[in-house]
Amino acid sequence: MTTISANLQAVYARIAAACAAAGRDPATVRLLAVSKTWPAEDVRAAADCGQRAFGESYVQEAVAKIEALADLGLEWHFIGPLQSNKTRLVAERFAWVHSIDRLKIAERLSAQRPGGMPALRVCIEINVSGEASKSGCAPDEAVELARRVAQLPNLTLRGLMTIPEASDDLSAVRKRFAELRRLRECIEGECGLGLDTLSMGMSHDLEAAIAEGATIVRVGTAIFGAREYQ
Repeated sequence: MTTISANLQAVYARIAAACAAAGRDPATVRLLAVSKTWPAEDVRAAADCGQRAFGESYVQEAVAKIEALADLGLEWHFIGPLQSNKTRLVAERFAWVHSIDRLKIAERLSAQRPGGMPALRVCIEINVSGEASKSGCAPDEAVELARRVAQLPNLTLRGLMTIPEASDDLSAVRKRFAELRRLRECIEGECGLGLDTLSMGMSHDLEAAIAEGATIVRVGTAIFGAREYQ
């Protein structure tokens, strides 16, 4: 058994245990393997184990991997901050974008989504902790942004995403996840939208996220190992 295979099995076991503790069906939580900075060979190894959805944050790196692994028919999610000059590449190659934080980016993605492709599934990123260093829409701006994004052609607004402040206090992190869940409920009520996605929780806090309703957990380190950034 390869390291990636063993790690994937361990992560799926964590998801199943967290769902059991929360009284949830494990089928309601999807694992997004965050493959940013890792080579195409590692993605292929994970795909060989049955993993189909992968998350990337750097556009040029992601495009190279998508092209190298085109034979596998994988589902690609863009999860990082997105600049205006990179929206076309994302609109043309990804199935999901988790990091919509302003209307301009959503409008460009909608306009640049090629005809014949299914609608791009998107989440609005919320900066629940208010950190200046983090991307994301302020919670008090989320309802109006959701209303506007939901009206765009070629996009389907699926839900919300967040990355709370780093903390070893999982009870504090869980409160942030609860804030995102309540915000989704608020948007659904005020905008009349059906949002089925909460993209939240990573390697160190996926259990807290699942307890608060996460439907997608974004896991990289626990699958591929610790990253070494250049």
